[in-house]
Amino acid sequence: MTHQDRSALLHAALDAAGRGWHVIPLQPGRKVPALHGEKSCTGRGACASGHVKWEQRATTDPETIERCWAAGPFNVGIATGPSGLVVIDLDMPKTNSSADTPCGVTTFEALCERAGQPVPTTRTIRTASGGGRHLYLEAPPGIRLTSTAGKLAPLVDTRAWGGQVVAPGSTTQDGVYAAIDDAPVAPLPAWLLAALQPAPKRATHTIAAPKNASRRAQVAFERERAAIEAAVEGDRERILFEATRAMGRFVAWGDIPRHVVEQAFQCAGESVGLKSYECRSTLRSALNWSIRTARPRETA
Repeated sequence: MTHQDRSALLHAALDAAGRGWHVIPLQPGRKVPALHGEKSCTGRGACASGHVKWEQRATTDPETIERCWAAGPFNVGIATGPSGLVVIDLDMPKTNSSADTPCGVTTFEALCERAGQPVPTTRTIRTASGGGRHLYLEAPPGIRLTSTAGKLAPLVDTRAWGGQVVAPGSTTQDGVYAAIDDAPVAPLPAWLLAALQPAPKRATHTIAAPKNASRRAQVAFERERAAIEAAVEGDRERILFEATRAMGRFVAWGDIPRHVVEQAFQCAGESVGLKSYECRSTLRSALNWSIRTARPRETA
């Protein structure tokens, strides 16, 4: 890749950040984040207090972006959740699909027609496949939508919290991502919001600390679980992480079994609307770090 190509990718990253969108580096020529995962985390730098996921590391800071893209010809990813975006991802049929399978663009147009609504006029990106499209929409304030796959219709996915899209200017083996309509980003239409709203919270049972746990562990357990159950949207995953990390030393000392903390905090996290996989990932990461770095009881 030439210096000119690398400069173009840096410009694409800075352009997205200038619009208030949080970016991450993607592997050169690919759609995969170029940031390390939990298993390869060294616990240094941004991860000194525990592994920081790619979505949390996405940034709009120009200096950080310039340092990153000076290190390599990274494609540009936009973390949709932190950026306040919901992107409608209209895909092309897979190579093994039947010849009459409609593409995502056609399916979405039909979906809009059935709803009696126009296709939103908004910023639109042509994906590397040539026939795919990304429609950028503003996420509604105060509502945390997660990414979906096929929930609206076949080959019609959405990217919100937990998802990312490849920014225009990036290139894969299939082609280049390019803006074909630079219209202002439109708000997510109400009918689409209704279709994407998460299911009502399911009831969960409360798991008490075992009676053979130490008194300090029981008090901490009840306090941290209550904090999770009181968490509001936007803070839930952070509070779950911090509460779990606070319990890690008691697990390391043998004051309370790990499976009790995992089961109780899983239920508490799901009760406030976190997905089960989000809870599992956060619990595993926080407990692994806290147990590994716990100081001996006598020095704590």
